[in-house]
Amino acid sequence: MSTTSATTETPLDAIESIFKDLRQTFNSGKTKPLTWRRQQLERLYEMCDKEKDAFGAAANTDFHRPNSETLIFDCGSIRNECTHALNHLDEWASDEKISDALAYATLDKYVHPEPLGIALIIGAWNYPFLVTLTPLIGAIAAGNCAILKPSELAPHSAAIMATMVARYLDPSCFRVVLGGVDQTQALLKGDIDKVFYTGSTAVGKIVMKAAADKMIPVTLECGGKSPVFVADDANLEICGRRLAWGKTINCGQTCLAPDYVLCSKATESRLIPYVTKAWQEFYTTNPANSDSYCHIVNSRHFDRVKRLINQDKVVHGGQTDSNQNFIAPTIMSDVTADDNVMQEEIFGPLLPFITVRDEQEAIRFINSRDKPLALYVFSSNKDLAKRVINATSAGSTCVNDVIFQIAPPSLPFGGVGASGLGAYHGKYSFDAFSHRRTVVYAPNWTEVLLVQRNPPYTAKKTAFIENLSKVRRRWRLLPRLGFWFWAFAALALAVAARIGLRGLQENKWNI
Repeated sequence: MSTTSATTETPLDAIESIFKDLRQTFNSGKTKPLTWRRQQLERLYEMCDKEKDAFGAAANTDFHRPNSETLIFDCGSIRNECTHALNHLDEWASDEKISDALAYATLDKYVHPEPLGIALIIGAWNYPFLVTLTPLIGAIAAGNCAILKPSELAPHSAAIMATMVARYLDPSCFRVVLGGVDQTQALLKGDIDKVFYTGSTAVGKIVMKAAADKMIPVTLECGGKSPVFVADDANLEICGRRLAWGKTINCGQTCLAPDYVLCSKATESRLIPYVTKAWQEFYTTNPANSDSYCHIVNSRHFDRVKRLINQDKVVHGGQTDSNQNFIAPTIMSDVTADDNVMQEEIFGPLLPFITVRDEQEAIRFINSRDKPLALYVFSSNKDLAKRVINATSAGSTCVNDVIFQIAPPSLPFGGVGASGLGAYHGKYSFDAFSHRRTVVYAPNWTEVLLVQRNPPYTAKKTAFIENLSKVRRRWRLLPRLGFWFWAFAALALAVAARIGLRGLQENKWNI
């Protein structure tokens, strides 16, 4: 298998020519036919199916990521998104006819989705294929050209992506740019129509400023500290297993990972043994030697996560190995809002526990911080879960599980506030890379009415146009009355038909 060197960077002077080539392609209209879009989606599906082992090997080289995690969470999810887009592309791309008030009933009006142009997709290293290629599905489905900028922190994954995109997709429409900050800055200054960024909030602000200078739309997927509230009535055995899974897949380097747990002291003492038991089942008592346990991506991030560990509060784990960028699954108890581990997104396998009395105290704690990308609630009481949901704000919420809300392709994925801007997946990906263009056809025969809008103005003309264009409030009982009207009409028709049939049978109609 031939692949680009992991250290290869795209020359800065080549970026301008990439933009020119893509703009020429887009202006030619090549990306607009649905047949072309379907073909590229099929090719992307094929790439993530045939080359999944190569992708897995690259991610394993980058940060000891288990092959199964790349196959399931990256390649499998991308293929599902491709299939979902292929199943619904005709529906998404069709013009949406608009039913409006009687005042505008004479107009033929619809909303026409059109591609934005050239999209810049800036990916992240933690799920190197998922967060770069999933947005590309939306860009393709909507009819755009795209430049992919994978993260330089996973260089082997970035290199194999560049090789395979060039091999499977139309090179006149899709290009991969390799490199670091210099390449990213050059791309943000280029001839782009949309920016889609996945990464930290700090860099997201820089990307948003660059997009504002160009007056172009931006989608930001940033992350944050996603809380977990565990009620006293939760099934703690299931909760412990699911928390253990969500916290340590990808070694906790997941934007949706449960960041910290809020629960009562009694629930904490019962829950922690279930979490630790699950980790031992997953990775044995020595996770450093487990092929199923990922490592921290590099030494810089290793040092950052290690500094967040307060050994005085560790009740499980805490072991580290700088030679392997290894940090064991770790639980800290008696954590407060002032601890280092609560000052930033952990993005590692540390699970701090904070004691609260009840859901009201948990709600106050959650609302005192930035809005998270995800909020998790474990409870057997659906009403309690709804109370927590209604009293807080988050990009998404999952009750009695973690991360799983991202799986259905029909649901939007995105943040709110500091955790992100905009959403994608399924139809939401198509919309993220589309402009919804209003189209109205005004018939000539309405001129006899519209001539009244022309100067010179008179009180009579003004009153006529005001009355003609006025949108009336809908009577709230009308839908219900409409149902009973049609129900009565159907009943009357049935009765009339029965009377008529009886009349025929008795020959009362002299037929």
